[in-house]
Amino acid sequence: MAIRIVSAVTFAVKDMNRSVEFYAKLGFDNPFRAGDDSFATMQSDEAYVNLVLTADYRENWWGRAILRVDSADEQYRRVVEAGFEADEPRDAPWGERFFHMRDPDGHELSFAELL
Repeated sequence: MAIRIVSAVTFAVKDMNRSVEFYAKLGFDNPFRAGDDSFATMQSDEAYVNLVLTADYRENWWGRAILRVDSADEQYRRVVEAGFEADEPRDAPWGERFFHMRDPDGHELSFAELL
C-alpha cells in the first residue's frame, strides 16, 4: 500500500460563484457542485481543486491536502495503529471513500481512494 499522489488541495472560499469562475478561467472544469453551493470540485486532467464555502476562513481554516491511496480503510487502520486520531472513513457522493486527520501542527490531511 502506498500514497500515490497529492490529488487535490481544498481551499476555503468566501464566494463560491466567484471562485468557480476563477478556476474555470484557469482551465479547470466543474465536475461536481453541491446543491447548496457549500462545496465544489474543479478538475483539470488528474489535478483537482476543491472549494469549501467558509465565511470565517481567514481565522479558522485555510484548507486541506488530499492524498490518493489504494484503500482508505487500510490507511485508516495504519493511522490508528500508529496511535493517531482520525475521522472514520466514509463514502462521498463525488465517488471517493475518504477520512480526515490532522498533522502535529494542525494541518488537515485527507486520505482518499477512488470508488
